Amino acid sequence: MSKQYKLVSCIINGKPVEKMVDVRASLTDMLRDDYRLTSVKKGCEVGECGACNVIINGECFNSCIYLAVWAQGKEILTLEGLAGPNGELSDIQQAFMDEAAVQCGFCSPGFIMSAVEILEEKREIPDEEIRKRMSGHLCRCTGYENIFRAVKKTMLRRLGKEKEAEAV
Repeated sequence: MSKQYKLVSCIINGKPVEKMVDVRASLTDMLRDDYRLTSVKKGCEVGECGACNVIINGECFNSCIYLAVWAQGKEILTLEGLAGPNGELSDIQQAFMDEAAVQCGFCSPGFIMSAVEILEEKREIPDEEIRKRMSGHLCRCTGYENIFRAVKKTMLRRLGKEKEAEAV
């Protein structure tokens, strides 16, 4: 059986790109293999662990169960796209460091991308909703409380609630 290929044009981390991809390839494979975006981790490859999470048109998805051809015309954001113009960390990345929300680091990019989706809503989200929306991740190092604090503090800081953020 011969492979079938399709041209996929999309925007990845703000840059228009175009690539011929195997119609059976996952978005994870395209991002890692074709664009060397290694923050997109291959974990379970069945959409259960969250290590491969990316933002597609503003919504977080498991890229391992999202076909690369579905990216046609879409805007995709990976952890690499969060860096500032001189490589500086985004506020949520810095919060993960400040709160020691990274241990082995394998799951961190996926957690951060889920947090980005939450933070982009620009509203105060209740603790239980944050926990529920961050629950689609498997972290073997059990950094969940530190991750929660990093997300909540960043959310509050973006809303101008510095005093509340410090109390978290």
